[in-house]
Amino acid sequence: MKKLQLIGLILVLAISYQCKDAKKETQETMSDEVEATEVIVEEVVDVEIITFKMEPKSESMVQGEVTFTESDGMVSMSAVLSGLTEGEHAIHIHEKADCSSDDGKSTGGHWNPTHEPHGKWGAVEGYHKGDIGNFTADEEGNAVVEFETDQWCLGCDDENKNIVGKAVIVHQGVDDFTSQPSGAAGPRVSCTGIIN
Repeated sequence: MKKLQLIGLILVLAISYQCKDAKKETQETMSDEVEATEVIVEEVVDVEIITFKMEPKSESMVQGEVTFTESDGMVSMSAVLSGLTEGEHAIHIHEKADCSSDDGKSTGGHWNPTHEPHGKWGAVEGYHKGDIGNFTADEEGNAVVEFETDQWCLGCDDENKNIVGKAVIVHQGVDDFTSQPSGAAGPRVSCTGIIN
């Protein structure tokens, strides 16, 4: 009988020891998961987002919202627009965040800090840092424009990249990518100033 009790006690001790080891491993795993979560949170903190409303210009009905997001050295732009005529339109970044004039011309010309000729984004012959290009509005006059580049930043010290203090302009017409200095895209029908 005493032998059975001794064997039972040894089994209880062995099981208890294994449970402690399993608990320790679980705690270590949970600690590793918490550390991984903290790293992810740090990465999210480095994202900068600014959003602005687009307002109608030149007696148009074009409005919407534009969002700039900077993360890992890239800036992405997302513009959601309505009130357009069906078909293609141009969108550019202009040099001044001033939408005060009725025709949007208070924003000045295209943002061109490197003094290149106007052209299609990425063209070997040159292009403005504000030459985003054309997009298409559907039959209801709605459009979404997506653009991403490492040649912009939000509030950095590099004046050749910093888009804060500039404006987004939507044009009635299409950018032909060749006419100087602006692509002959027609009236400015919507505007927002990028002010951080």
